[in-house]
Amino acid sequence: MTSKERASWRAKANSLEAIIQIGKEGITDNLITQIDDTLDVRELIKIRVHLETAPQTPKELAPQLAERLDAEVIQVIGGIIVLYRKADPDKIQAKKKARGQGTAKAKAKKKVKIKGLRQRQREKEAKNPYAVYDRPRYRNDRDKKQGKSR
Repeated sequence: MTSKERASWRAKANSLEAIIQIGKEGITDNLITQIDDTLDVRELIKIRVHLETAPQTPKELAPQLAERLDAEVIQVIGGIIVLYRKADPDKIQAKKKARGQGTAKAKAKKKVKIKGLRQRQREKEAKNPYAVYDRPRYRNDRDKKQGKSR
């Protein structure tokens, strides 16, 4: 990555919030998985390192993260690490398949159709002819006050 590309990513990272935090446990497998998934979605992320509790400094943690995630360290300032990795659509699809996105459970979701009041009333009347008498006599409160019926 050239210095100009790095500078442009650094400028884009200014407006981002740190969405991942590293604390007293340091770099764990769960943390790597979380950062990996986030990089697949966002490409550019900020990571906050809690300076008082983290086992290593951010400058020591950044290369370790970059190596394990095949990412680029854009910058390390204070307790903030900025990482970038270009999204690979093939890799993302492979991860989704491995996690079971195409399972029967995902396919079995019902499609819910929201019905309005009139549609529900028509269906009720079709099942029961006496349901016609359940209809409200007035359209709204103003008609009720004025004595207007349908």
